[in-house]
Amino acid sequence: MDSNAVSVGEFEFQCGETIEDLELAYETYGDFTGDNAVLVCHALTGSAHVASRGRFEEGDQAYAWWDDIVGPGKAIDTTEYFVVCVNVPGSCYGSSGPATEDPETGEPYGPDFPPVTVADWTEAQRRVLDELGVPALYAVVGGSVGGMNVLEWAKRHPDHVEKIAPIAAAGRLDPQCLALDGIARRAITTDENWQGGHYYDGEHPDQGLALARQIGHVMYFSKTSMDRRFGRRAATREAERAFPTDPAGRFFPYRDVESYLDYNASKFVERFDANSYLYLTRAMDNYDLASGFESDADALAAFDGDALVMSFTGDWHFTSEQSEVLADALRATDTDVAHHVVDSDYGHDAFLVEPDNVGPPLADFLDVGLSGSAISDTEESEDDTSDFAPVHTSLFSR
Repeated sequence: MDSNAVSVGEFEFQCGETIEDLELAYETYGDFTGDNAVLVCHALTGSAHVASRGRFEEGDQAYAWWDDIVGPGKAIDTTEYFVVCVNVPGSCYGSSGPATEDPETGEPYGPDFPPVTVADWTEAQRRVLDELGVPALYAVVGGSVGGMNVLEWAKRHPDHVEKIAPIAAAGRLDPQCLALDGIARRAITTDENWQGGHYYDGEHPDQGLALARQIGHVMYFSKTSMDRRFGRRAATREAERAFPTDPAGRFFPYRDVESYLDYNASKFVERFDANSYLYLTRAMDNYDLASGFESDADALAAFDGDALVMSFTGDWHFTSEQSEVLADALRATDTDVAHHVVDSDYGHDAFLVEPDNVGPPLADFLDVGLSGSAISDTEESEDDTSDFAPVHTSLFSR
């Protein structure tokens, strides 16, 4: 594994603003042979450190987030593929973003950093690949907003990609998720320490960022998984409330689910930047695959490779129904596509925590594609009058 940062020089963002020197953190795994490059796109608060947990402890900002999927002998086999992961612009894990220094002022950019989009992420990744001497990609793989990043590659660079695998993703967010993300951002911007985004020389808006992260965590679980994991249990006596409560609240139990959210939020604010959270959630919320085209199918019309769309039945952040809409758009372009629906009640984060469900179909797809693999497309039952009837195919042989 190689961990590096590269300056790609002047970069113009989609908004029209420019910074003179965009720096991008990236990691590579395996050896490049000319036609075996796989780009892995990280999710909202991920880093370039996609694998090899041995270098960091859990909780570190660069802790490997997909180590069960990427590595020797794993689904994305680093003895076979040259894997690249780039930390996106606007993040706080090594690439230029609000927390990095503006060379013109010597101070952090803060809210003066240009607004970023998923298209900007894609073009920044393209610049890193140019620096690495990688003209084209065998595959682009990513989950959640990383899956949107995958779709943008097929849209913007269709001739440079053979295979795409958007996992737990969709062409756009639905209004419910937009609403929750909007509330999360308000939690940050109404924190008295936010100071309009210029907080780097003082107290950071940790309370607001913690609340924003808690809203996100709730979005990543299903009702079933939360009930199974927490129920209505009270927290242990050792658990301490992370947020103040009203006097009457002391009469009622501090629940296990609250304690979990408080603990994880407190760890998150130690490693992430509030402004970056604002920037990255807006990039995700703004994304619309059909932007600039008449439809999703038109946006993907130039892509003529293979596609594996993967979704999870318990995911209400990016639903299986939304993934089927995406798969239909690819079918409309005569793309070879399979929509693999995993029967899982975990929720959105299943793509991160269920490697036994994600790994085998992804490995099959990368190894032999759709024609020679066990991957099944969704099928519509003759007795089902709905537009979408998932087939739960979660077991595959390699």
